[in-house]
Amino acid sequence: MPEYYSGNVVDNHRDAIEEASTAIETDLFIGGKFRQSEGGDYFETVDPTVKEPIAEIARGQKTDVDAAVSAAADAADEWGDTVPPERQEVLRELAERIEDNVEEFTLLESLDSGKPLDVARGEVERAAEFLDYYAGVCRSIEGKQLPYDSDALIYTRREPYGVVGQIIPWNFPLVMVAYKLGPALATGNTVVMKPAEQTPLTALRLAREAQDVVPDGVFNVVTGFGEEAGQPLTEHPEVRKLAFTGETTTGHAIMKSAAERAVPVTLELGGKSPFIVFPDGDLDVAVESVAGVMYYNTGQSCDAPSRVFVHDDVREEFMEKFIERTHEEVVGDPLREGTTMGPLASEAQFDKVTSYLDVGRDEGATVETGGGIPESEDTEHGYFVEPTVFAEAQNDFRIAQEEIFGPVETVISWSDYDEMIRQANDTEFGLAAGMATNDVSLANQTAEKLEAGNVWVNKYATLPPGTPFGGYKQSGIGREHTRETLLAYTRCKTVDIDTTHSPM
Repeated sequence: MPEYYSGNVVDNHRDAIEEASTAIETDLFIGGKFRQSEGGDYFETVDPTVKEPIAEIARGQKTDVDAAVSAAADAADEWGDTVPPERQEVLRELAERIEDNVEEFTLLESLDSGKPLDVARGEVERAAEFLDYYAGVCRSIEGKQLPYDSDALIYTRREPYGVVGQIIPWNFPLVMVAYKLGPALATGNTVVMKPAEQTPLTALRLAREAQDVVPDGVFNVVTGFGEEAGQPLTEHPEVRKLAFTGETTTGHAIMKSAAERAVPVTLELGGKSPFIVFPDGDLDVAVESVAGVMYYNTGQSCDAPSRVFVHDDVREEFMEKFIERTHEEVVGDPLREGTTMGPLASEAQFDKVTSYLDVGRDEGATVETGGGIPESEDTEHGYFVEPTVFAEAQNDFRIAQEEIFGPVETVISWSDYDEMIRQANDTEFGLAAGMATNDVSLANQTAEKLEAGNVWVNKYATLPPGTPFGGYKQSGIGREHTRETLLAYTRCKTVDIDTTHSPM
């Protein structure tokens, strides 16, 4: 790493921002060109480690969304007529552009979101991996011939919707771009994308690479705020499909907007996922399965195992091991080598997470470790919070029911299996779940009973390309990361031809 990463945290980040400046795009990307918002306004994207601006980004408005949708609509017929091998080459080239510029993308992602460099680099590489995955599976798009009548040829076609609107969350900026852009382009759709206002830099950097890879108008990026850019996108009459990852209340609003126009949606929303520790489970595996994801990305993960149900027989040993593992987290400057946990991504998220630290105490849960703000030269300028473990909690506590979205773990004891399963399912969410047990029959039985879209046994949150990901209940609609996602981005057309007429 550059030498300045060993200095004062504020100077480190100012130097890093200066280094990254040549990679930063600040304007909207519409019709293959970067351009200012029609209103001419900009907003700051802020480095959460030092609370200083990185760049001023174009503040898109409804007129800009209209222009982006128009560009996407103009490109839709030609791009929709391409064959899968052509789209495959475009996606592969995009993946290669990310791989060729990994360090630029990594630094932008780290500065914009507060991710430690190693974490950001892994996610940049994962984004490239998923674009490459969709390049591979796009050739698998196919219809069916239906053998119904000897006097008819009946077959189905999979056709693109046209213009797709996609709204990206702030917690995994570039990865989520790849999750959504990959299947949309693979199936012949054009895209208007709004990245989160907190973390727009890597989406814009990808747009720069797309400029001479993707045909004009096929991929458009409108930065800005929800009411000014996101809402006009979800309400636009020419947008034929919507995809959103983010907070559940916003997902409800998007679904209502889509319902008015009968537009299909893919929604990946919140979670309050349980992890069950059985008395026969390997506690070291359990501890790492929980901590490795709960503290990853400073707990800002929708599938984080934020409720741990620990059997009474192993509770004391589990708690000892889990607290020891929590103390191994290195909270500090994400640009320093060895940091494992950076700041929360924004002031709003910091305020939310720290408010729940008070809520947990007020409800009667005990703070086993953490529960405050870390004090060090690295953390004094940013939105940092200590990794925190609440114990002696009940499942009806707010800290066990509401999505905190920070490094705050809630531990709940259990002894009765049926009651534990009832409590594990007693939440409005159903995104993910996990367990630690060496009993395969018990694992299968429990996985069947859990109301969650993804269940992991003796591991957690492994999501290789091709693995369906999505939730039950209020956690969303549809599945991402997989070949089946292509179906969500295509319409099925049935063609029925009478073959009784004589040849000419």
